[in-house]
Amino acid sequence: MSAAALVVTIVLIALALGLVAVERGRGGVKELALVAALGAAAAAGRVLFAAIPSVKPVSVIVLVAGATLGARAGFATGAIAALASNVVLGQGSWTPGQMLFWGLTGVTGAVFAPVVRRPAGLAAVGVAWGFLFGWGMNLWTLATLGPQVSWSAMVALSSTSIWFEVAHAAGNAVFALTIGPPLIRMLTRYSARIETDFVLEPGSGVVPSRE
Repeated sequence: MSAAALVVTIVLIALALGLVAVERGRGGVKELALVAALGAAAAAGRVLFAAIPSVKPVSVIVLVAGATLGARAGFATGAIAALASNVVLGQGSWTPGQMLFWGLTGVTGAVFAPVVRRPAGLAAVGVAWGFLFGWGMNLWTLATLGPQVSWSAMVALSSTSIWFEVAHAAGNAVFALTIGPPLIRMLTRYSARIETDFVLEPGSGVVPSRE
């Protein structure tokens, strides 16, 4: 198997596993609706800022979704954002890569939730993903469009795309410090409501319980 075929296989398998994990999760109707809304909001933000290369609120929204709602919700938000925004911006061979890497951004938000819930931490992780997302997409581009997957090709492509990564990282920092805090507060409140389940116990009335 060639290096390009190996990269494509790994990305597609990872994306498929992530989507299966989302589909088989325990999320109820409220969580699914919230994730769909977040994915749509991230997609709309990407389309709105389409004129500014690489500066998009998607990564920050996805990170916050993962930090407040969990890894499955974060992955789903990232995948939905990529797929939905490309309906307007254009679907292509790049779509699976974008779905996976923004999905992994959401998983990172969940893994580093205590850090991401703080504005400075959200900005730092957002900056890191500004570069990681670009490098991941560079690798995916080489695997799907060529000319080849090799260290030299990766360095050459990354050297030409570095300014896009810098713009992505800088945009993430700005969005993290502006829309990040209110988004974290809002989703934290909604998360608490979603996790609360009301059950009816005989003779005791309606009693709120937490799963």
